[in-house]
Amino acid sequence: MAPALKDKIPLNIAILTISDTRTLETDTSGDYLYEQAQVAGHQVLDRQICLDDIYMIRALVSDWIANKSIHVILTTGGTGFSGRDSTPEALMPLFDKQIEGFGELFRHISLDDIGTSTVQSRALAGLANNTVIFCLPGSTGACRTGWEGILSEQLDSTHRPCNFVSHTLAGSGDDQS
Repeated sequence: MAPALKDKIPLNIAILTISDTRTLETDTSGDYLYEQAQVAGHQVLDRQICLDDIYMIRALVSDWIANKSIHVILTTGGTGFSGRDSTPEALMPLFDKQIEGFGELFRHISLDDIGTSTVQSRALAGLANNTVIFCLPGSTGACRTGWEGILSEQLDSTHRPCNFVSHTLAGSGDDQS
């Protein structure tokens, strides 16, 4: 039985902080995403911190992509231009489809907060094995911008005219729409 339009469908989320220096005690960006996901009615199935290493990131995210229980992966960190920032290089090869407008919209929204420094963000998103993956910069402010400006609506099954929920549930056995 399909839920009524007003009924939100909760998603299962994994959160990955990509950092060479953060710990669970100092990971304010991961904390923010965790709290917002829960407030929105989603369930966080896993949360980890990974060194900014292409192959470690790719291995961890690949496991989550293969897990049919995980609908959404949120990453924070590794999207800048320093020598160790490698999130785009690690994850783009895993995407079946890139969500072309995500990075552009993120930079547009963050222009008001950080001005032209927004061009240094390599925020990106894609879909892999029916798992939607959003890669945000490492600052808590950037995670707030991404969540409030894009993700809260796009991970809400009641948001119209469209959202990513049906894409994440396709093929998972959880399709409730």
